[in-house]
Amino acid sequence: MNDSATNDPADRPDTSFVPLLDARQRAMLAEMGVRVWAPRPPVAAQATAPVAAEAPPTVVERAPAPAPASAPVAPAARPAPARPPVNEAVVAAPQPVAAPARHRPAGVAGMDWPTLEAAVAGCEACGLCRSRQNTVFGVGDRQADWMVIGEAPGENEDLQGEPFVGVAGQLLDNMLRAIGRSRSGSGAQACYIANALKCRPPANRNPLPEEVAMCEPYLARQVALVQPRIILAMGRFAVQSLLQTSEPIGKLRGQVHRYQGVPVIVTYHPAYLLRTPTDKAKAWADLCLALETAAASADTPAAV
Repeated sequence: MNDSATNDPADRPDTSFVPLLDARQRAMLAEMGVRVWAPRPPVAAQATAPVAAEAPPTVVERAPAPAPASAPVAPAARPAPARPPVNEAVVAAPQPVAAPARHRPAGVAGMDWPTLEAAVAGCEACGLCRSRQNTVFGVGDRQADWMVIGEAPGENEDLQGEPFVGVAGQLLDNMLRAIGRSRSGSGAQACYIANALKCRPPANRNPLPEEVAMCEPYLARQVALVQPRIILAMGRFAVQSLLQTSEPIGKLRGQVHRYQGVPVIVTYHPAYLLRTPTDKAKAWADLCLALETAAASADTPAAV
């Protein structure tokens, strides 16, 4: 080895970049010719090394940093434009215009049979007059001691002008025959049949209370002219018209009610019995009660 070359500082290996060795260790490694390879420290690390000789940096006053922006807030809903005050009396919803008043013929309570039947045929007291084909007045012996009152005409009744026709009428005829009565009989076998309503509601819908009320004087006059000993009320609307009650038939059955002093027995309509045949036994019990009540009424002397 050439001593001159070794002693030349330019030829010695550079170990200044080894930060973990002190000056003595670096000199010994340099003398041994050992070059220690290690990555140079990053520039940022060198910049952070403390410099004792540097003067403290000049403090520069800065404006306070703005507060960090919060999450964006959805814009508030735009208020609806204010409306000018409204005079409700002026712009209120228009009320439906009442139809022109129509009245029944005067003096229904004093009419005889021909006059009463003609009054019913020409009645325009409610809107049912515009859709009917025929009025349905009544059928049977007008001096019968039994009177059957149903609800309202159906399609067949409207076409024929007679109450209780079709399948429901056949069932009624069978029920009356079982107690010795019929619509075509006379004397002790007679029966007069009428409806609470004289016109058919469109599409066989339920009659409205005002429609029932318009027909009530006609029915009342029929009862007064027949003077029956017993009334058999069949169906909810017939019962409501006669007894002025909203109680269901189930609660009114089995009792003796009164209309114009005449005993009233409540039972189911034949159309209902066709839909609910299990209640036919109840209807038969109602007929038996009507028989007993009519017999008791016949034995009771009329009031003077």
